[in-house]
Amino acid sequence: MSSSPSTAPALIVFDAAAVRAGLDAERLIRVIRDAMIALSDGRVRQNLRSFIGLGEGRTFALMPAAFSDEGLFGAKLVSVFADGAGRKAHEGVVVLFDGHTGVPICIADAGEITALRTAAASAVATQALARPDAKTLSVLGLGRQAAEHIVAIARVRPLDTIRVWGRDLRRAEAFAAEMTALTGLPVSAVASPRAAAEGADILCTVTAAVDPILEGAWVAPGAHINVVGSSGPSAAEIDTDLIARSCFIVDHAEHVRVHGGEFLRALKAGRIDQDHIAAEIGAVLSGAAPGRTHSDEITVYKSLGHAVQDIAAAGLLYSTLRAAD
Repeated sequence: MSSSPSTAPALIVFDAAAVRAGLDAERLIRVIRDAMIALSDGRVRQNLRSFIGLGEGRTFALMPAAFSDEGLFGAKLVSVFADGAGRKAHEGVVVLFDGHTGVPICIADAGEITALRTAAASAVATQALARPDAKTLSVLGLGRQAAEHIVAIARVRPLDTIRVWGRDLRRAEAFAAEMTALTGLPVSAVASPRAAAEGADILCTVTAAVDPILEGAWVAPGAHINVVGSSGPSAAEIDTDLIARSCFIVDHAEHVRVHGGEFLRALKAGRIDQDHIAAEIGAVLSGAAPGRTHSDEITVYKSLGHAVQDIAAAGLLYSTLRAAD
């Protein structure tokens, strides 16, 4: 499919391999940082995500967004299917439009973009909220997001210890060995979420858990937690105690108040009120709101994932290709 060369560029399609090859990790982190600032200061228009349930553990979602000052808009169309063993697959497409002509200019593999931009967003939050001397990372969950988070977090903090946990210890051990070989960093498997949490400076939850796997009582003072895997109101990866104890930073307050399962459970339990959301990460990044205020504070970043991140990543991909022509 293409447009007339006299009026618009051809529609470019990026498969998963092209997305990975075309997105430089360092540039992606910077682009996601800028996108989250734009979201918080009103330079992005987006609607709440629209979901259609397709059965147990299966969802189809539409996520639209538009940058008001960068000439780009579009949407992600994605299916999220859980396999029943703690893993979720994101499949779909990101469609990018030219904001000046209204012409679609690129379609990109959504699974690959989701994996890369989600980890980049956690790296951005970690850079802003984790203690500067944080060196121990624990990742709860295995698979693609876990792998991408290890790589991304290592870009923003000098890690010397990395622990991974999954429900299947043998699989966790195999995953740890693979990540050690891939990154050159010391990655080891642990037998329980508690063992993963104890003494960790940074934690990332990237599971398909419906009920909490991480308890606040296990988390050390001064830790930073990226809560990533739960993306709907009925699921929660961390318990109410951890939400109540933390400086609670979110990617987008409006969405978290509707779809943030951990926040909604703590609210229903009476442990917090609506004002417990300390700030959006974009406001912290711009300096409009504080993030961590002291070294012993526990910070939590609730990541739901947003089309602004997908559009920003697709825009970077497209601009990189055009610059190379």
